[in-house]
Amino acid sequence: MNMSIRFPHLGISLPQVGKTITVFGFDIAYYGIVIAIAMIVGISIAMREARRTGQDPDIYLDMLMITMVTSVIGARIYYVAFSWENYKDDLIQIFNTRNGGLAIYGGIIAGIITVYVFVKIKKMNFQQVADTVCMGLITGQIIGRWGNFFNREAFGGYTDNLLAMQLPVSAVRQNEITAAMWKHLVEVNGVEYIQVHPTFLYEGLWNFMVLLFLLWYRDRKKFQGELFLCYLTGYGMGRFWIESLRTDQLLIPGIGLPVSQVLSAVVVIASVAMILWKRTGGSRDKECSNDKGRIKNTD
Repeated sequence: MNMSIRFPHLGISLPQVGKTITVFGFDIAYYGIVIAIAMIVGISIAMREARRTGQDPDIYLDMLMITMVTSVIGARIYYVAFSWENYKDDLIQIFNTRNGGLAIYGGIIAGIITVYVFVKIKKMNFQQVADTVCMGLITGQIIGRWGNFFNREAFGGYTDNLLAMQLPVSAVRQNEITAAMWKHLVEVNGVEYIQVHPTFLYEGLWNFMVLLFLLWYRDRKKFQGELFLCYLTGYGMGRFWIESLRTDQLLIPGIGLPVSQVLSAVVVIASVAMILWKRTGGSRDKECSNDKGRIKNTD
């Protein structure tokens, strides 16, 4: 199997991009390594933000270590639930994540639930915690998307734009190759390539811009939880657009609509509505000081 990846309009040709690395005779997927790095970096940033705002970073470490596990489980459950046709006849494959199959929205939902339960037990403020962890979360997503690069998955339809990516036909799942891709096959040195939108790259770049905004806005927020709502709005907007380009969309059974697009639209609308409600006086019990994002009571 040819393992190259090409970006022809950028003049980039990577002749050997493997999916695994062998350590002591055991194959470890790059996908898993990337996800692990994303989690470690995300947790580190959240702990640093906790320290910056005068909170105990050790509590965040405990919380996020638990959340890391539940988020992976949630991401897998979400993916399997909306891809049940691929697993119903071979249930053992549900536990095989070496070839991908983690849906980020499932991880986010599971993570939010886990954090909510944790902060209730510890009697912390959920909105402040959400603001503290969101920059670590978006950073983890930026890094984690590169797992799709190594797996040659989560790409979009045919394109000839500047960032177009070429993948060998033999290296991708055949059911994800559309008629337009077949029509525009490219042959280089005897190897047939499909040419597609690198949606993992689009999402990584979009999320990086969201992160820059959050870094700029964190000391300007007006209420607890606003930074997290801004994250949900920014991420949801990007995901709604990027999901429309992909060929491996998870669809809502019986309706046929892409579940991530529907969820993104709901998240964006709900988040914007909450921000507007809070900013127009819907809740005046707490305000933010500009002292490194610390919260002060106005009661």
